[in-house]
Amino acid sequence: MRPTRMRTHGCGELRVQHAGQSVRLCGWVHRRRDLGGLVFLDLRDRSGIVQVVASPEAPSAHAAAQGVRAEYVVRVHGTVALRPAHTVNPKLPTGEVEVRADRLEVLNPARTLPFEIASGEVVEEGVRLRYRYLDLRRPSMQHNLLLRHRLAQAARAFLSAEGFVEIETPHLIRATPEGARDFLVPSRLHPGKFYVLPQSPQLLKQILMVAGFDRYFQLARCFRDEDLRADRQPEFTQIDLEMSFVEQDDVLELSERLVAHMVREVLGQEVSLPFPRLTYREALTRYGTDKPDLRYGLEITDLTEILGHSGVRLFREVAESGGAVRALRVPDQAAMGRKFLDELVEVVTTEGARGLVHLSLTHNGARGPIAKHLAPGELDALCAATGARTGDLVLLVADAPERAASALGKVRQELARRLDLIPAGAYRFCWVVEFPLLEYDPEEGRYVAKHHPFTAPVDEDLPHLESDPLRVRAKAHDLVLNGVEIAGGSIRIHQRELQERIFRLLDLTPERAHERFGFLLEAFQYGAPPHGGIAFGFDRFVMLLAGEKTIRDVIAFPKTASATDLMMGAPSEVDPEQLREVHIAIVREP
Repeated sequence: MRPTRMRTHGCGELRVQHAGQSVRLCGWVHRRRDLGGLVFLDLRDRSGIVQVVASPEAPSAHAAAQGVRAEYVVRVHGTVALRPAHTVNPKLPTGEVEVRADRLEVLNPARTLPFEIASGEVVEEGVRLRYRYLDLRRPSMQHNLLLRHRLAQAARAFLSAEGFVEIETPHLIRATPEGARDFLVPSRLHPGKFYVLPQSPQLLKQILMVAGFDRYFQLARCFRDEDLRADRQPEFTQIDLEMSFVEQDDVLELSERLVAHMVREVLGQEVSLPFPRLTYREALTRYGTDKPDLRYGLEITDLTEILGHSGVRLFREVAESGGAVRALRVPDQAAMGRKFLDELVEVVTTEGARGLVHLSLTHNGARGPIAKHLAPGELDALCAATGARTGDLVLLVADAPERAASALGKVRQELARRLDLIPAGAYRFCWVVEFPLLEYDPEEGRYVAKHHPFTAPVDEDLPHLESDPLRVRAKAHDLVLNGVEIAGGSIRIHQRELQERIFRLLDLTPERAHERFGFLLEAFQYGAPPHGGIAFGFDRFVMLLAGEKTIRDVIAFPKTASATDLMMGAPSEVDPEQLREVHIAIVREP
């Protein structure tokens, strides 16, 4: 820390080489121990903790130290000294030294806290968020936010060195459909009209490419009014970037180097490049999800060809109706208990699948409800396809292809957790590419974009755009880390004619398209370059690198699952005059 007129050092900066120096420290009392003659204070600031000793030999400091409690803000004048060998604390970077106080000044006392900062006790999250200013004092939370800061700085340094220009885009824009609800902002100057907060800078960064900036980035704030979960907040941050005159491989290669740079700078670890690539179909078939966790095996195998004509009636009926028989080999688990198997059945049925069939390969042969219905050749083929051998358990689901894969994907994740198959401290990245461009929404009775309507189709699939839309693949790419999507992007459409074809498929009339996206379509007529990019979910990336389970632990002031701010009391009612100024009337439902 830079010195100020109040302090010369940060508490966590003192080392053996500072012994004998006179210092001034400011911080919070982390712990206080009164041993009769001596009073020991652990003094804490953002840089760390150091031990302060108040002795009767310095009467004023000793008297002041006797009156302080946890979280008092104090200033200490003293001398750095080596701690006696038997009192060295190897758990602290400052553990070899202490500060012997000459003077101690209370800058601000503290009331009794609703929870202890120093204890490390588990505190109910609602209490933590209500007193967030105290929660943020905890070393673990400060570590997370400092890690976040370093990650942001590493991203800025890398992208700037690669020729990117950081450009801010506005927070007050017009509504454009991007899949989630918008936050509306009423206009005082234009009665009855509204801005929205941007769900992403998607259209604006495309406009910047049309404007010739070539390489853009920003740490962009994004807003979506949607139901929350552990890795979702109504306001969040993206590392957003866009590039002109690129193909998909250019975007992926640069993104890999960006990730490797950030991990190296923040964690000091090397990331193996290039990242593996899976097609969307391959990810679903092998892992049951388009966000596969590659830290462990347990790959899914398609056994439809092998078992679709077997003596097992369920398998035959599913195969004849166009379904699939999928299997998961679980090594060395042939003796898995009934209770565990029943819990896995619940996982499968929760995904909507019919059920889970198990087959145990014991030293006395195959055991399980289908064992006697399998011909010896079918059992041998099953073992060859899955790699199963004596001592293993094989779990099977027969259902519609995607449902069967999804169900076994959830089983795979549950097994990894329950059997402790996930290696600690591992970071496994992969790309998922060749997503479907469109999917059919039966509730709306129309096609919708799998990612967003500005994603370019794969060139060789263009002839099928109108005749077989679901066959068309997208030039889209998602980056997955440890089973969590941390980034997504695509090569964009840059030609008006193709963009209008996509709008027609999405049942967007020319009039409606012009109303919502007229400025973009117009821009495409004035020399729009080919372009593409990606957006990193910055909060999720920080969460994974920090080893946390929720992004709320890496955001300074997050919302609860019900989108409320317990510290500030937001959302709240506003003065009626404020509503009148923006021409809003509140209508209460009966």
